[in-house]
Amino acid sequence: MKSERAKVLHEILGKPMISYVLKTAVGISNANVIVVVGHQAEEVKSAISSDFQNISFAYQEKQLGTGHAVMCALPYLKHHIKQIVILCGDVPMIKSDSIVSLISKNLLEGYDISVLTVEMKNPTGYGRIILGSDGNIIDIVEEADASPEQKKNRMVNSGVYCINTNDLKLFLNDLKPNNVQGEYYLTDVVKAGNRLNKKIGLVLSENANETIGINDIQTLQLVESLMKSS
Repeated sequence: MKSERAKVLHEILGKPMISYVLKTAVGISNANVIVVVGHQAEEVKSAISSDFQNISFAYQEKQLGTGHAVMCALPYLKHHIKQIVILCGDVPMIKSDSIVSLISKNLLEGYDISVLTVEMKNPTGYGRIILGSDGNIIDIVEEADASPEQKKNRMVNSGVYCINTNDLKLFLNDLKPNNVQGEYYLTDVVKAGNRLNKKIGLVLSENANETIGINDIQTLQLVESLMKSS
């Protein structure tokens, strides 16, 4: 973002981008929302606490990847939670209908993991969905680790998952930082699930705009323009 301010605090129509994600999450899960904070943790907490008073915060001291962020949140989970939905703080246009559909399909089909996916005309910057010969999802490859052939794939990972709680704990224990970034990728839970013979499904979103991830000022401005016109 070329800014000293934490990315999720950059504003869209006068509100931090993370507030849009939280509004959707709280509308579905009420008081069972955990926000993982790290860089500028106190500033992030201060910016959202007044509008979202029933959320919990988990602190990620070292920025070791998305999988590590979820590891930091696990101790704050309430014991009765059976299904976990994981959202990204920089994907502010995600809709509650899409999340509800993801949860519903996960339960209806008996999946252990469900991944919200989308097809993009320009998938640059996004993790690619890798399907097996049977059409089932077998991996998610981050752009930095993708081969030239894999980068041609236009089906991408939205960063939104629904995962059985007990299985998630197993998958996280299986993660290794064996990648270009040296991080624990949450996307590797798909490979972990396949190794453990778990049932993995995908839900294809019909609206590519709602899964736009903000990583630069140009995309921030695009999302603001889309929100204004919606």
